[in-house]
Amino acid sequence: MTVYPFTIHLGPLELTGYGLMMMVAFLMAGWAIQLDVRDRGLDEDYAADIIIAGVVGGLVGAKLWYVFLTGEADALFRRGGFVWYGGFLGATAAILLNGWRRRVPARFTAEICAAPLALGYGLGRVGCFLVNDDYGVPTSLPWGMKFPNGLPPTTVQNLQTMGVHFPAGANPTEVVAVHPTQIYETVLMLLVFWWLWRRRNHGHAIGWLFAWYLVFAGAERFLIEIVRAKDDRLLGPFTLAQATSVLLVVVGGALLYKWRQPAGPQPLPESLRPKQVALRT
Repeated sequence: MTVYPFTIHLGPLELTGYGLMMMVAFLMAGWAIQLDVRDRGLDEDYAADIIIAGVVGGLVGAKLWYVFLTGEADALFRRGGFVWYGGFLGATAAILLNGWRRRVPARFTAEICAAPLALGYGLGRVGCFLVNDDYGVPTSLPWGMKFPNGLPPTTVQNLQTMGVHFPAGANPTEVVAVHPTQIYETVLMLLVFWWLWRRRNHGHAIGWLFAWYLVFAGAERFLIEIVRAKDDRLLGPFTLAQATSVLLVVVGGALLYKWRQPAGPQPLPESLRPKQVALRT
């Protein structure tokens, strides 16, 4: 199967599939947070605060992480060049800072963001697919996909620069089929979202759900990296993303152990309770 980038031209403006799906991802994550906050009887405006902080912090963090890894300072002013883990750290910092401003405990903010994070990530990977980026290594499986206009195109020459080995004499301009790892991630993280969403009323200590998110997100990314076309191998076949994934799993596992005992109903943040409006007579 051959896939080309998805773009919409509106006069002089060009809307890419990545930009479209990033917008959808943030909106859907915000909607999920709003539903959760509403079910808890709290101020729904906090959902909008989280999304705004996440967008700003995520974009800044993803861009700065890319510059840190590549040393390409001019990437600050280019459309491309984002790294998910940088975006995750930047968004986390911005969201927690906003929660501190609203006097909301960090663990509570993490708790209500756990399932929506999985949802947003899964939808965001659809955007990567639509711009033909972040694909995998060559495959002969029936669902392997060719990206002749990908970022970069899936040619023998480009894949060789990512550490993929081909037989001697392979045509460097040949476009080959690769694993659509973007779709793999979308399916896996939507399953994670479904699992987490069904356990919002878990009865454990606040933050337990976010600990599970860390474990799932780290494990998912570690496995996907096995079939990703990457050029950032650190130790043999292991990538920087896999090293970060292991850290997420370890932290998440430690928090799960700490909060493993049922804790019963937990107090909700007073600062998020809707303010009562006095009626004039």
